[in-house]
Parts: sequence; C-alpha cells; structure tokens
Amino acid sequence: MATCTRTVWKVLSGCQKQLLSAGGPFHAAVSQTAPRMLPVRTFAAVRAKKKEKNEETKKEAKKEKVAIDDTDRHKPFGKTAWAPVDDVYVTRFYPRTTHGAADSIEMLKRFQELDFTPPNQPVYVDLKLDMKLEKKKRVDPFVSTVHLPHPFKAEMNKVLVFTEDAGQAKAARENGAAFVGGAELIQPILDDEILADFYVAVPDILPKILALKNKLRKKFPKSKRGTVSNNLSKTLELFKTGHEYQVESDCFIRTQIATLDMPSEQILANLQTILADVCSHRPTSLGPFIERAIMSSRTSEAIWFRTEGVLPEAPQADEE
Repeated sequence: MATCTRTVWKVLSGCQKQLLSAGGPFHAAVSQTAPRMLPVRTFAAVRAKKKEKNEETKKEAKKEKVAIDDTDRHKPFGKTAWAPVDDVYVTRFYPRTTHGAADSIEMLKRFQELDFTPPNQPVYVDLKLDMKLEKKKRVDPFVSTVHLPHPFKAEMNKVLVFTEDAGQAKAARENGAAFVGGAELIQPILDDEILADFYVAVPDILPKILALKNKLRKKFPKSKRGTVSNNLSKTLELFKTGHEYQVESDCFIRTQIATLDMPSEQILANLQTILADVCSHRPTSLGPFIERAIMSSRTSEAIWFRTEGVLPEAPQADEE
C-alpha cells in the first residue's frame, strides 16, 4: 500500500513539472511580467516614396479663368446668336438683354398697366458690387443715408437725439426731433417704450449711452454714419427725410428708390442719386464699382439695365 502511494505521488509531481515547462494554463503563482516570445520581422519596411516637387506645384497651382473676348465673333461663345429672330425663344441660348435706365422705367409702367396691378407699388433696385481694392484689400460693407431729390415716403423719419445741453436740446426740438434727452432715455429704450428710425448723439454723451450698444446694434450713433455731430440742425435735416440703404451679404444692395406712380423723370433722378452715392465709396480709378444692376417693382419681372448713362463720368487724366 505504501509503495502504491509513493508511485502515485511521483507520477503527479512529474506531470506538474511537464505542464509548467510546456507553457500550460496560467496560474496565479506565475509572474505576469515574464518575457514573451515576440515575432521577429525578417524583412525591411518599404520606404515611402517622396512626392516630386513638380507634382506638388501642379496641385497647388490654381487654374486661372481665361476671359473670352466676344467682340469680333459672329456669335457669343456658347450661344446661338447675338439676338433672337422670333418673339418666342429659349433665353439660355442668347445673351441676356440689358436696357437703358429710362427704358427700364417705362417698361415697368407698361407692365403695371397690362397686369392691372396697383400703380403706387414700390420700385426697387438690386445692385451687385465689386468690393475689391488694391493689394488684396476689400471695401468694408457700409451703411449710407442719402437725401433723395424726390422723397417717396408720406411720413418723416423719427429721429432721437441724445444730448444733455439745454441749448442743443432746444435746437433739436425746433428742427423736428421726435425725442430729446440724455441718460434718462436709456431704460425706456431698453424696455421698447421708445422707438425711432435714427439715433443721433453729440460726441460728449457717447460714453454715457454705451449700455445701448447691444440693443441698437447698427443704429447706435457712429461718426462713420454721420449720426454723431454737434451740428444738430444739419444732421436732423438729413435724417428726417433721408433714405438709408446698406450692403448685405458682402456685395449686394437692394433698396427702394421710388413708387411706380411717380413721374419717370423723378424716378430716374432718385436712381441717379443713389447710384452716385454708392460709387462714392470706392475710388473711380479702380474701374466700375457696379457689376450688375436690376430694376423691378413689387409685381413685375426683373429688368437688367445699364448704368453707363446714369452714373457721372469719371474725370479723365490730361494727356501730356
């Protein structure tokens, strides 16, 4: 019996040694930091191929658009002809027709008569501007107020004047200011109890009304817009009957210039005044400022028109 027991213990101890040496199952007594057999790479990694400089320069170089000159061609590039022969035609096969400014106004009046639409509907002008300047600079989007020779609004604009001087306040009221006051007007404006079309201020009171900057935003008095001045009589004369327009989406202007029931001469005069004021925001030496001009009424189709005969001619340099 004792011999059998010793034989069994010898067999078990031999099996344990064999299992441990052959990498048997993991036991808690075995150290986890023991080195493992890692695969050995017997080949070299492929070196990344360098890009040639010529390929990089070709990708970086941008394709410049070549301007096609159609002056001496018998038909425009990509079009069927210069002008259609029939009254009914596919518009994309021919160049867009542009009219003169006076002819465009007469066409709008004719559309109103044929469509039986209201004669006092507004007339709009839509401009696209070339905002480029020298040395990769651009014209900043601007807001301007112009005095039209023939106003089309029935009511005058409400102008609020910020001043704490008694003499300036009296002069503002005499010249037609709707509201006049100092810092006491801040809270009513914040509570929407006082609303105005334009906000004018004297330079001394600007630090006291900074709390209205977030409320008024673009209407906050600024010297660039002409709403900060000590000459309140002249400023009120402009903003009471002035017409305001602004550049939207970096290069577009859409504003009303008249009503369709006004005489054609008055509509043309208002158009000329607005176009001249727009072009004053960029030097004439850089070329034409207006790239595209469209005129329309509330119920009519858009009419592309030329601005050459409406804008003032740029002064030519004297030849030596």
